[in-house]
Amino acid sequence: MPLRIIDHGSREYDQMVALRMDVLRKPLGLSFSPEELEGERADILLGAFDEDHLLACCLLTRQDATTCRLRQMAVVNSLQGRGLGASLLYFAENVARDRGFRELVMHARMTAVGFYEKQGYRTSGQTFEEVTIPHLLMRKPLV
Repeated sequence: MPLRIIDHGSREYDQMVALRMDVLRKPLGLSFSPEELEGERADILLGAFDEDHLLACCLLTRQDATTCRLRQMAVVNSLQGRGLGASLLYFAENVARDRGFRELVMHARMTAVGFYEKQGYRTSGQTFEEVTIPHLLMRKPLV
């Protein structure tokens, strides 16, 4: 399963937007605005592939010189629970570390907190609402 960086505006990026819509947004009755998608140009876009078919994806957004934020982690529904998310997360951590970041943070959906805890992330602060559902801030040092 190749893991690689995706170029914004590419065919792979279109697959990434479609996967995130199917897994993360449609179930909540939400979509992406053109401004949201345009704002992703500065992000590091990552994907896990089978040949040319995207199976999982996420984004890394720079917060400051030492911290980046993991966003929009999505795995094809029928493939969840098979280790794709963990492999992609490990890849994202390495990409972030290679680019000089020392901490990864995220706004984790409550339903995903257990998954991230198994990967070494810790909760920080109180529950908050984002995209209509509860989330927790989670973080992990990359050193």
